[in-house]
Amino acid sequence: MHKALISVYDKTGIEAIASCLINQNIEILATGGSLIYLKSKNIPVTDVTDYTLFPEMLDGRVKTLHPKLFGGILFKRKEASHSKTINEHGIIAIDYVIVNLYPFVKKQQENLSHDDLIEFIDIGGPSLLRAAAKNYIDVTVITDISDYQKVIEEIKKSQKTTLETRKKLAAKVFQLTSAYDASVASFLNEDEFPEYYNISYQLKQILRYGENPHQQAAVYSDVTKQPNINNWQQIQGKELSYNNYRDIQSALQVVNEFTEPVCCAVKHNTPCAVAAGKNDEDTYKKTFAADPVSIFGGIIAFNTKVSKNTADLLNEIFLEVIIAPDFENEALVAFSKKKNLRVIKIPLSISTTKNIISINGGLLVQNNDAIRNYNIDFVTENKPTEDQLSQLIFAQKVVKHCTSNAIALVNNFITVGIGSGQTNRIRAVEQAIQQVKEKNINLSECILASDAFFPFDDIVRLCAKNNISAIIQPGGSIKDGDSIKVCNEHNISMVFTGIRHFKH
Repeated sequence: MHKALISVYDKTGIEAIASCLINQNIEILATGGSLIYLKSKNIPVTDVTDYTLFPEMLDGRVKTLHPKLFGGILFKRKEASHSKTINEHGIIAIDYVIVNLYPFVKKQQENLSHDDLIEFIDIGGPSLLRAAAKNYIDVTVITDISDYQKVIEEIKKSQKTTLETRKKLAAKVFQLTSAYDASVASFLNEDEFPEYYNISYQLKQILRYGENPHQQAAVYSDVTKQPNINNWQQIQGKELSYNNYRDIQSALQVVNEFTEPVCCAVKHNTPCAVAAGKNDEDTYKKTFAADPVSIFGGIIAFNTKVSKNTADLLNEIFLEVIIAPDFENEALVAFSKKKNLRVIKIPLSISTTKNIISINGGLLVQNNDAIRNYNIDFVTENKPTEDQLSQLIFAQKVVKHCTSNAIALVNNFITVGIGSGQTNRIRAVEQAIQQVKEKNINLSECILASDAFFPFDDIVRLCAKNNISAIIQPGGSIKDGDSIKVCNEHNISMVFTGIRHFKH
C-alpha cells in the first residue's frame, strides 16, 4: 500500500483531502497535532513513529527527519537500483506529502521572546516539502490549502494527479520555502548589507495592468515587515491600480514628515501641492489653492482625521484616491456618494525598511532618506526670521520628495511653486518661479528650498532678480562662497543643512 504523509500546522480543509486519499486505499501517516485531529474525525491514520519505529524527541524538534520517510519520498520509481534499495530497508513509497509550516512570520508579529520565536522555525516541514518537490515526477506535494480541491478533483477523476499539476505544486513549494527562509534570515541578520540579500514578499493581488495598459503587474506585501500594505484599509472605491500604489506611497512619504496638520496632493508620482494649517479642512483648502489644475484626478493625503466638511470639499472635484489615518463617519457617508472614489485608511508610520530599485539582473538597495531634523548653519549676514526659518524647514521636508533636480517655493507654509525632474537646477528654479507668477503671488514673500547644493551663483542671482527673501540648501559646493557673496549683496538670508536629498 502506498502512503501519504500529513503534517500540518493549519488543519483547515485537511479532513476532505485525507478522506479522498483513504478512498483511494492510500495509507495516511501523520504527526502530532495532525494525527490527533484526523483521529478525532474518525479518519484511519498511522502514527509516523509506528512506521519509523523511532520516537519523537527533543520536544518535537525531531519527528519526521528519518530515512524511512525521506527514502519513501525521494526514490525514483522507475530506477531499479532505487527500488531495490528501499525494498531492502522495508521502505514504502510515499506518493503524497501534505505539509504546511509553523507560522514563523505570523509569530514575529506577536512580540514573542527571541527563544520562543526560535521554536517556530520549522525544520522538518521545509525538508519534507523540498524532498517531495524535488521528486515531483512521482510525488504530489501540497503546501497551499487552496490547492486541496484541485488535487481532490484530479484524484477522483484519474486516481492520481497530472504531471503538470505536480510540477506547479513543486514550484510553489520552493517559492514558499525560499520566502520562509528569507524571513528567518531577516530576523537573525544584523548586517546592514549581508552577502545575500533575501527578500520575502507574498502576492497580494494581480493588478489590472501596470504603468501602462500593455504591461502586466501585481502587488506583493513584505511578509517580514510591519506595518506593510496589508495594514491599508480600503473603505470604498475601485481596485487600486499600479500607478495608484506608487502615488499613494509618494503622498504618504510627504505627510509622514510632519507632526503638524498637513495635506499633500500628488500627481504622476510627484507632489504638486503641499500645505500645513490648523486642521484638515484648512490644509486642504490651501493645498487646493496652491495648484487647482494639477490636483484634478490626483491623490490627496492627510496626516489627520478627515472631517465631514473636508469630505464635502473633496467631493467637489474628481479625485482618484483619498488617504488619511482616520475618517469621521459622516465623512465616509459623504464619500459613499462617489462609488468609484478610492478611500483608504492608512496608519501614520515612519518607514525603516530599505529602498529597493531593480536594475537589469540586480537590485540597488539603500536606507530610506529618513532625515527629519537639520543642524542649520547660518551662512549669510542677513539671518532668516523665526517664521522664515520654520517655512524653510517645511519647504526642505517637501522638496526632498520631489524628483531631482528639485526646487520648492513656499509662502505661508504653502507650496506655491515646485520645479522638479529638471536636468539642470536653474530650469527647476525657473519652473517654480513661473508657477508663482501665474498665481499673482508676490515672490518677495516666498522662500526657496533646494534638494541639492548650488554649483554656481546663477541660482542666487535669479532669486535676487525675483526678490526671493530666503533660501535653504545643503551647501557643499566648491563655489558656495560665490552664492553666499551674492546673497549678502542682495540681503538674502541663506542657510545650509549639510544634507542632500537627491530623488531620482
